[in-house]
Amino acid sequence: MIKYVIKRLLLFIPILLGISFIALIFIDIAPGDPVAIITGWDAKPEEIAKVAAELKLDRPILVRYFEFVMNAVKGDLGVTFYTKRPVMPDILARFPYTALLASMSVILSILIGVPLGIYAATHQYSWKDNVAILISLVLVSMPSFWLALLLVRLLAVKLNLVAVSGIQHWSSWVLPTFSIAAGYAASISRQARSNMLQVIREDYITTARAKGQSEGVILYRHALKNACIPLVMTIGSLFGMALGGSLVTEIIFSIPGLGQYMIKSLTNRDYPAIQGTVLFMSVIFCIVILVIDIAFAFIDPRIRSQYLRKKMKAGEVI
Repeated sequence: MIKYVIKRLLLFIPILLGISFIALIFIDIAPGDPVAIITGWDAKPEEIAKVAAELKLDRPILVRYFEFVMNAVKGDLGVTFYTKRPVMPDILARFPYTALLASMSVILSILIGVPLGIYAATHQYSWKDNVAILISLVLVSMPSFWLALLLVRLLAVKLNLVAVSGIQHWSSWVLPTFSIAAGYAASISRQARSNMLQVIREDYITTARAKGQSEGVILYRHALKNACIPLVMTIGSLFGMALGGSLVTEIIFSIPGLGQYMIKSLTNRDYPAIQGTVLFMSVIFCIVILVIDIAFAFIDPRIRSQYLRKKMKAGEVI
């Protein structure tokens, strides 16, 4: 297991290098010049050259990329072009809001999606199953930002039930959390339904029924435990996606997370802030996937047995 973790950590190195390099290429070729934004369009060539040298934008792209990587290894993601503040402290100050929104969204999607999927599976081909599938299709097809605008229009503007923006009150987290969780709950319910239908057709479920066990015991003690194992990987991936999906939702509801920071950086062509945010989010996503893989190995005994067999073949003492 330790060897597997080390291999995954080493695999993250080329992935993060590739992501950071692609991000640098895209922001470099994108329309807009940060030097022109800072100096103004009527600035003299001498002033433009001076600002470009101060921002180190007069260097070749490979030199800038190599310098960024060397500093990133030390925990330094650069300094913003406009506020002259270090990028890392700004990211760390805003990331808790993004992580909180993503965590609450995933938890809510689990609480909605898993019971909905199990209910649909236990009522297969009935009108209840069809309604559950229809709800899942509608939610998974609707963009989160569009759902967020509809919820703001209905619950905040017309009915005045919850706060529309900010983080001062707990009700201000209701709409952004639900707008993100709705689509993920639909994906989880579809996966839970598929897994449950596959499990309840297994022989050990038939044996449990033959022994006279109740449907509740069969469903929650035998079937649900095995049906939820594949959901672990799905939920882990959804958490990583929620970190990125919450960026747009933060802008709609004025949450001071990485979403506003990223949009402002893109608007101003603030290269260090953009590169730093992309790299930081990529690292977090890789860590989440690694943790889910490790948790999956501990949850599923079949995967643990594979590691044990490999150790036995290698002649290690278990």
